[in-house]
Amino acid sequence: MNDPYPVALEVERPRSFQRAHVFLRVALLVVIGWIGHPLGLLWLGLPVVAAILVSQKGAQRYLDESGPVLARVLGWILAVVAYLALLTDRLPDRGEQPARIRLERSGSPTVGSTLLRIVYAIPSLFVLALLTLVGAIVWLVAILLVLVDERYPESMWRFLLGLVRWEACVLAYLASLVDRYPPFALNTESVTAAASSTG
Repeated sequence: MNDPYPVALEVERPRSFQRAHVFLRVALLVVIGWIGHPLGLLWLGLPVVAAILVSQKGAQRYLDESGPVLARVLGWILAVVAYLALLTDRLPDRGEQPARIRLERSGSPTVGSTLLRIVYAIPSLFVLALLTLVGAIVWLVAILLVLVDERYPESMWRFLLGLVRWEACVLAYLASLVDRYPPFALNTESVTAAASSTG
């Protein structure tokens, strides 16, 4: 299947990173650690919310009416993740987002198929979790480099970008906004077209 996956995340790499943001990231990660990892909550919560909306609206109305709203919410979540992953030095705000998601909604979700994605996503989430362990080491090295020189190598940035892009694909799949299973690949290449917040 050579068709591009219907979810793309674009993040613009800053020329340098501010040291002060390292400490803000660590503080945010501590707070998030107290609350619980958001991916775990999203893994269960997104399919449940999608199933409720599909049961109320039907598949097409869910994609047409709720899809853009969920895409914006996912875009905001992924912008926060991109900040925490040291891809950008900007948190999301009301203006232009530092991370932009392009999402082409597809499929015909049912309540059952939406809830089954909790189980279907396990292999992808398992591999992503393993890669995230490697990503944590890369992130720590990048943090140290930013503290010393306010930069870190682009190859490390691209690896972390690939992890966040994989997470974007999984989250869109869990929300039943796309029908195709997330690819088992780190997409570290630049997306040529500017991504928009909804598709």
